[in-house]
Amino acid sequence: MKKCHAATRLMSLKHDRPLTLGERAALRLHLAMCSACRRCDRQFELLHRAGQHFTPGDSDDSSEP
Repeated sequence: MKKCHAATRLMSLKHDRPLTLGERAALRLHLAMCSACRRCDRQFELLHRAGQHFTPGDSDDSSEP
């Protein structure tokens, strides 16, 4: 389970900064063996893409002119 925790951390970090070669290799190896983490990685990707559609200051409040 500790390896899944580390893999999840790397999945999140890769959206903030480029992973080192060692980090990328460790993550790929783990994802090759762990279906739960592959699912989690897909969810991180989806959230990251969804978040890119919003910028600071965007508002859904249509009552303002």
